[in-house]
Amino acid sequence: MDPVSNSPARRYQILLAFGCVYTFWGATYTAARFGVLLVPAPLLAGVRLAIGGCLMLLIGTMRGKRIWASAVEMRRIFLLGALLLFTGNVGLVWAEYYLPSGLSALLIAIIPAYVAIIELLLPNGERLRSRGQIGLVLGFSGLAILAWPSARTGLHGDRHQIIAVIVLLLGALSFASGSVLSRHSKLTLDPFVYAGWEMLAASVCDLVLATSLREWGHAQWNRDSISAIAFLVIFGSLMGFSSYTWLLQNVPVAKVATYAYVNPTVAVLLGAMMLGERMLGNEWAGMAVILLAVYLVTSSKMQPGHGAPIKKPALALEKV
Repeated sequence: MDPVSNSPARRYQILLAFGCVYTFWGATYTAARFGVLLVPAPLLAGVRLAIGGCLMLLIGTMRGKRIWASAVEMRRIFLLGALLLFTGNVGLVWAEYYLPSGLSALLIAIIPAYVAIIELLLPNGERLRSRGQIGLVLGFSGLAILAWPSARTGLHGDRHQIIAVIVLLLGALSFASGSVLSRHSKLTLDPFVYAGWEMLAASVCDLVLATSLREWGHAQWNRDSISAIAFLVIFGSLMGFSSYTWLLQNVPVAKVATYAYVNPTVAVLLGAMMLGERMLGNEWAGMAVILLAVYLVTSSKMQPGHGAPIKKPALALEKV
């Protein structure tokens, strides 16, 4: 993949890709909340990703892109799909059955902190400076503020919410791991094409899980569920995930992670307008702490790991 340039065309591409990730992914929390009330989570995720993956590969073929890669690269793509979109996505969808969409989005905002920690553990990973380290501490403090009501409810007998929080946070860790691995992987396929393969890989896992749990008979296929899936396919997969995958190959991963403090704002606003969700006092406090933490982590200049080359920041992102 060519390095990021400072040409006007490339700046426009980057800004457009960030716009898709910022806006459309924020709206997918609301769509997923609608959908999971009618279709079980693994089935909802599997159908959405199967349709999205097939469409992306079809579009790639029509654009003359190479579809197949070596067996080694295809296995790597399958692993990325499992990390990003199976464990990373189906856990979120399932959790939204028990948690408000806005709260789910706020918990997912911890992903940049996960990314920073994973990079810290890698031999040649990037290191955060003191500003980012303060952000990590604040991020997990904000998580504690958000998760405390669910934990307190669990202590009184209803464990669904705290289990949903744990599942969601594990899914976020998986997504962060896949993001870092994707950044460090050398893939020869076009980003749009391998994003399609990643979706298909995750959809196979989702549908196998749905079948093993006998979820097919519990799905309600009507206008609302089909509309939710259509939105998730078009805006979450075709436009959102393909933009995210392209950004991972063109922009430092810590910068790409800035979507995590825009998406929650969009999700909270849409949850209030369309789902009647209302934020509690601790959620406002937790949101403020987490968004500040994400800002500190993603705006902190990175130090290269031992033996790692210094990565120059993407010039086009200085204005984002």
